[in-house]
Amino acid sequence: MLSALKYIVLVSTVVSSSALSSPSKRVAVFGGTGFVGSAVCERLVKRGYDVTGVSRRGVNPREGDALLDQVKWVKGDATDKETVRKIINNSDAAVHAVGLLFDTESGLANLNTVVSGSGSLPGDDSTYDRITRLTMFNVIDAVEKKINLPFGNKGKFPLCFVSCAQAGWSDVTLGSQVRPEWLKKYLAAKRSVEEKLNSSSKIRAAIYRPSLIWDWTKFDVLPVIPFYNIASAVGVPWIDKTVRVETLADAIVQGIVYDDVVGVQRFMQIEALSKRDYNLFG
Repeated sequence: MLSALKYIVLVSTVVSSSALSSPSKRVAVFGGTGFVGSAVCERLVKRGYDVTGVSRRGVNPREGDALLDQVKWVKGDATDKETVRKIINNSDAAVHAVGLLFDTESGLANLNTVVSGSGSLPGDDSTYDRITRLTMFNVIDAVEKKINLPFGNKGKFPLCFVSCAQAGWSDVTLGSQVRPEWLKKYLAAKRSVEEKLNSSSKIRAAIYRPSLIWDWTKFDVLPVIPFYNIASAVGVPWIDKTVRVETLADAIVQGIVYDDVVGVQRFMQIEALSKRDYNLFG
């Protein structure tokens, strides 16, 4: 009986390990000081990765944090191609968590101090096109030109992109009709990135589409979370269940770790991915 149990455990381990990507020890996290990015950095360090956190500030957002203190913090503008190229050339995988909810053309930019997890204000030229599309296009272009690619998934470069649930609105009933002008631009930038990722032959893209991202410090969204979750549960077509930042960060790390994480990940896949290691022997 004991031998049979050992055999089952061994087979489970081998099957699970076959999905692991080849060692991608150096990971660049663009937007590493942000709400999502810093949580990803923490988890990557915990998994033993050599992490470079890239942001406009280039400083540890929580000095004294045992995990974040191990990140190499780099001050860099991801809208600059050369900056991105140098970082990607020294990385085996990357995460793009750069973004903002309200750009300078929305008329709502000052609200970012409330809704942004990092509490940052966008610069004068911080439009959705520059912050989302241009920065990610620079990352994609740098990967496409990179000579030494990893050996996992037929040599494809693992790249995780934080999109949004609303990027899938065009696929649901009435989804294309329920949005103001600023949101149209926000979604256009996200979708253009998704399209470019899907057209790349050198990238293993994991595209995360969370709805509201939260933790217990996000007082701006806590009141509406139950309404979102109930609406999602009863099947309102353009509302997805909310996602905790810890859950999303865990799922993003799995997108680096596992070679079979490809394509769009909605809240159901995000939740499943975040528990993947825990379910290894379940």
